[in-house]
Amino acid sequence: MTAGGRLPDFLGVGPPRAATSWLDAVLRGHVGLPREIKEVDFFVENYARGIEWYKGYFSECDPARPAGEICPSYYSAIARERIALHLPHCRIICTFRDPVERRYSFYKLALRNAWTRDDFETWVMKNPANNDGGLKAWFDTFGRDNVLVLIHDDLEADAQGYLDRVCRFIGIAPFPLADSPVGDRRVNTFRAPPRNQRLARRARKLRDWLKAREAYRAMNLLGRAGVWRYCFEGGAEFTALDPAVEARLRERFRPEVEALAALIGRDLSAWTRPRGAVEPSAPPPPAGARG
Repeated sequence: MTAGGRLPDFLGVGPPRAATSWLDAVLRGHVGLPREIKEVDFFVENYARGIEWYKGYFSECDPARPAGEICPSYYSAIARERIALHLPHCRIICTFRDPVERRYSFYKLALRNAWTRDDFETWVMKNPANNDGGLKAWFDTFGRDNVLVLIHDDLEADAQGYLDRVCRFIGIAPFPLADSPVGDRRVNTFRAPPRNQRLARRARKLRDWLKAREAYRAMNLLGRAGVWRYCFEGGAEFTALDPAVEARLRERFRPEVEALAALIGRDLSAWTRPRGAVEPSAPPPPAGARG
């Protein structure tokens, strides 16, 4: 890691699966972001490496531009406390999405990485929401004026307006979304689970091993060569989420939705009603697959 560096002026802290990868990809070239990787994950997994190590990831950033990181794992109490300690004046971006859609998207990621073999509803029950990173706590820690709340529905309705809000918040001039090669498409999505869980599990361990050693060029090379896609996909395509499961989960998450709506003063009642074909659900793992 290059000596020197700086600390971020802004952080996108999640929660995950709410277009954070899209935001990182669109902002690249307009602000300073970590080189070769989206998520340094310093304030959670890599905190023991020290703040100087983290600064090194921003050593090549243009000092005339704001620098930041988009890392959804930071939506937690421990990360918030550490960010407040080291970056008390940091600008914080929180992104929110329909809770059923968001959790299902994360469930697909869990299947892709061979983290689980459960069906969606069972997985949700085993992985309750982590309220330690609740929005009110971010408001209380950094002040409302320093926390930007984004709603995924707004991105779907008006991507340029969504991006313009981010630009103004982090202190750069808005730019046309058409300037970005990924501006009009989804990022970090997939249509099927792995063809083989054992292969996916081994690939995930290799990827994690490379990441722990900061071997990002090797990771990216394998990605461009299609290795990760081959190992993590290839199974039967996801099918539509069962309406009965969707209805039960919408009722389960109603208090969460209503609390967020009250906090930000916005009608989110659409998130409590069936929305048709919510992202397709996953088939059961292939016969003989081992966890």
